[in-house]
Amino acid sequence: MTRNASALESFGSVLVAMVTPMDADGNVDVDTAVVLAQKLVADGVDGIVLNGTTGESPTTHQPEKDALVGAVVDAVGDRVRIVAGASSNDTKHAVRIAASAERTGAHGLLINAPYYNRPSQEGVYRHIRAVADAADLPVMLYDIPGRTGVAIGDETLDRLAEDPRVLAVKDATGNVPAGFDRMRRTGLAFYSGDDALNLAWLTHGAVGVVSVMGHVVAGPIAEMVDCIRRGDLRRAQDLAVELAPVCQAIMGAGQGTVYAKAALDLLDVIPSRAVRSPLVAANEDELADLAERLRDAGLFATP
Repeated sequence: MTRNASALESFGSVLVAMVTPMDADGNVDVDTAVVLAQKLVADGVDGIVLNGTTGESPTTHQPEKDALVGAVVDAVGDRVRIVAGASSNDTKHAVRIAASAERTGAHGLLINAPYYNRPSQEGVYRHIRAVADAADLPVMLYDIPGRTGVAIGDETLDRLAEDPRVLAVKDATGNVPAGFDRMRRTGLAFYSGDDALNLAWLTHGAVGVVSVMGHVVAGPIAEMVDCIRRGDLRRAQDLAVELAPVCQAIMGAGQGTVYAKAALDLLDVIPSRAVRSPLVAANEDELADLAERLRDAGLFATP
């Protein structure tokens, strides 16, 4: 089985990096998380990433992460793949997160370079290998230097690709040509980690997407991925044009987590747009602007 086929089996092709719903007091709302996960499955996703950056992983704690993974796996884990983020700037902490994700039922891990520390490439390699070794799960690497402060370098990626558990890369570098070279050189499956570049990644050989705007438009994204698979580039291009205003509304106006939660609140999917500090929830002016953008994009929303 090729790495692409293994990645599709392990992770799916249309994933949403799911927000972590919270109540007005900032407590993780597991019941609403289950409702949201069920909605995403009904909308057409075949994979859900929990406890990633969009899920506010830097400010949620291990019991909360475990409760979220366990509940969502119980609710939809027989229908879609559940991928758990295992990120920290402390390797031992990330190792504990990975091991706990496996115990609570996750089907795969999403592992990024440690953030803020800016280690050497040897440090990046050792960190990711240690986290991968903590669980017997397939691994999707997450390359997002704009957040971590350090990229996963070419030689590091090549070394990691030698591990049979490492199947894929979620690429949020913005560098599609480099990614094209990397996917051909390593044989790893690539996923778009940037909604604005979904079509570009897919037409360059990516097997799928890990989306934030998919919280509200998973169906059209799934159709676009299927169009590329079937060779219907014209329809895929039309869908990308239709989705562009939604992408701009959620990903172009501010922090993706904040605006994804605000959109879900406007659409009555979650009861609160609360986020955990240092993030700040969308204010009334931002909410009104988002509602107008979503209405213009054909989504029902009320201020």
